[in-house]
Amino acid sequence: MSNGGPRAGVHQEQKQGMANGHGMTQGLDLSKPNVARIYDYFLGGKDNYAADREAARRILRTAPDVPLAALENREFLKRAVAFLITAAGIRQFVDIGPGLPTQANVHQLAKRHDPQARVAYIDNDPVMLAHGKTLLRGVPGVAVLDGDLRDPERLLSDPALRDLIDFAEPVALCLSLVLQLIPASDEPHAIVARLRDELCPGSYLVLSHLTGDQDDAGTLAQITRACGDATTPLALRSRADVTQFFAGFSLVEPGVVVLSRWQPTAGCHAHGGTRRAYAGVGRKAGPE
Repeated sequence: MSNGGPRAGVHQEQKQGMANGHGMTQGLDLSKPNVARIYDYFLGGKDNYAADREAARRILRTAPDVPLAALENREFLKRAVAFLITAAGIRQFVDIGPGLPTQANVHQLAKRHDPQARVAYIDNDPVMLAHGKTLLRGVPGVAVLDGDLRDPERLLSDPALRDLIDFAEPVALCLSLVLQLIPASDEPHAIVARLRDELCPGSYLVLSHLTGDQDDAGTLAQITRACGDATTPLALRSRADVTQFFAGFSLVEPGVVVLSRWQPTAGCHAHGGTRRAYAGVGRKAGPE
């Protein structure tokens, strides 16, 4: 980090990653939009391509509040990590499907409160992996690992993950806007339950998920068509479906709510934000 503060440090990391990232897209089909790169575009990032930007523009014509929702998700993550470090005493984080490193990543948020915090990023997107490994090489207590959320057994058995994260101690499992990339046919609730079973009591689940609860059928169809050519289609879920992911966890107040209403600070749009995604934090309790 530079002396310009956390935000300056983020921009410095981004610059380094862009400078060192030549060739990371070799062999990728950039003619199809990618959900992570569309999200990067909405956050003002530079790691996106023409197909991603065109898909983003189609989404904006139907849902112009999506960029605000992307920012709200980053702000939710900031508040959740601050809560976990300061109020819950968590020092270990496993962030699955973090997407492209844009700003306010979990390791930056956690180490702002405790420099000894340990963070494992797990993704199967080759661009994210290339960027992440370039950006975070040599950062103590941080690893970028290749893993697929749809294969939790392989993910959990990775020796590099076990070397960094002690699952006998409380861990925060972060699933931020990733589960909508898992269709019902891949049993996303069972996947989260398997990950939960690996966590010891006192661990936490941090989760956000896109929803279509606010939209009529026509709007949902337009959004689906806009993402239809993406490498990973979206599976929007209701509040009830999102709440089911917290089975086996005790929800932290205020429960499962839209992004801006989870423990809002003065800068949040607690009453005027978007309704594009639900968010929640849950604690795994010990045996009765």
